[in-house]
Amino acid sequence: MAIARIRSFAFVGIEAISVDVEVQISAGLPSFAIVGLADKAVGEARERVRAALTTIGLALPPKRILVNLAPADLLKEGSHFDLPIAVALLAAMAVVPLDSAMGFAALGELSLDGRINSVTGVLPAAMAASVAGLGLICPAAQGGEAAWAGRIAILAPGNLTELVSHFQGRQQLGVPEPAGVARPVSSADLSEVKGMETARRGLEIAAAGGHNLLLVGPPGSGKSMLAARLPGLLPDLTPREALEVSMVHSVAGMLEGGRLLQRPPYREPHHSASQAALIGGGRRGRPGEISLAHRGVLFLDELPEFPRTTLEAMRQPLETGRTTVARAAIHVTYPARFQLIAAMNPCNCGQLADPARACARAPRCGEEYAGRLSGPWLDRIDLTVSVQPLTPATLARAAPGEASAAVAARVARARELQRERWGALEAEGETATTNAEIGGGRIQALLLPEALDLLERASERLHLSARGFTRILRVARTIADLAGVVPVRRADIAEALAFRTRLAG
Repeated sequence: MAIARIRSFAFVGIEAISVDVEVQISAGLPSFAIVGLADKAVGEARERVRAALTTIGLALPPKRILVNLAPADLLKEGSHFDLPIAVALLAAMAVVPLDSAMGFAALGELSLDGRINSVTGVLPAAMAASVAGLGLICPAAQGGEAAWAGRIAILAPGNLTELVSHFQGRQQLGVPEPAGVARPVSSADLSEVKGMETARRGLEIAAAGGHNLLLVGPPGSGKSMLAARLPGLLPDLTPREALEVSMVHSVAGMLEGGRLLQRPPYREPHHSASQAALIGGGRRGRPGEISLAHRGVLFLDELPEFPRTTLEAMRQPLETGRTTVARAAIHVTYPARFQLIAAMNPCNCGQLADPARACARAPRCGEEYAGRLSGPWLDRIDLTVSVQPLTPATLARAAPGEASAAVAARVARARELQRERWGALEAEGETATTNAEIGGGRIQALLLPEALDLLERASERLHLSARGFTRILRVARTIADLAGVVPVRRADIAEALAFRTRLAG
């Protein structure tokens, strides 16, 4: 009786959970069984492994072959268990040295001809292998992705023949280099935006503090145009943030070429997107748009057209920075610290502010249209900007606006101030990097007395909730950071209040 064991991984969110792949070959009627709560894709590995071994000239022994995936109570999903099963089987058959194989974890899908195909989750698997002190065997196309894990031994064969030859000492596989960083997507420049000073100011404040922004205006007024220019104002991700974001995209199978993401992601789902597509879910609990926008921007155009249940499901992630997909068979948590930018018309026809063009139901149609958004949801919006269309004369004659590079420089300085100020909180268990993530009590300690007095009186008059009170503090702190001053002044509170319109509660 021969027994071999190799490590692989099951994925719960972006966490790679160690799975021992054990293969036993014993006397008995010829059979090939896989146990350990395997789903259909894992169960089908029997035929893929059998065909791949036959292709490279190896036949399964006419004995009882048992594959155990431990721990047995953890659901195993995905075709990436093909390669570890094949490697453990080759070790049990004494085709490859057992002691050499046990020093590696493995994941990869096998073709019938023995090729090793790409799978999802290589980056978090490589990180988990590094922590466990193991090397990693992965598909050749993803060797560069695995190399981001650091100084671990990585084998990236293109097929089973290359892997067997390496273990037998007849061929040496090369060491893959990190795949580099993803090419930044070109962003439209803010200099193309004429006029709209209030909207531009709101966009700059939102970018500097990571605040949620709602743009309200008639069709064609430039709401989507402004939102598309926000990514160009944001600084690059820090190395830690880049790794977080790339791990989410790796699990989702969207890390192209294994290249690490350096720029904040920008996601803009259509309003027909389902709740599972936006929040995450499905049979396997996949990450949704809010997780794919982690440390980046989520743009929701035509906001009231999204199903209300879908928008309401976003309320908790907007506060906590994470989303939990709970199903009978799975319970998965994904990071979702995103910046929300939304755009909407003032009413169904979009012309509420123009009596000559508004429909006969104005102003009631505007109230009904805005009523699709709940008060608690709107309470999570930090800034609301009314975007008005420009006149033809302004469009034709106005000078170009300030370029994105100049605004981005101010945003970068403000973000650096925030990292310096809140970075010390990491020792206390907090990981806030922007004002939008920090508690109101810490910001309130930096207010001048006259600023606090204004905020108290305004909160009573506007009937602000505790959440609204905190969000105004955060926005005012960002305005002060853009000005390069330490205490929050009365003028900073006043400007923050100006962006908190009636629509935002």
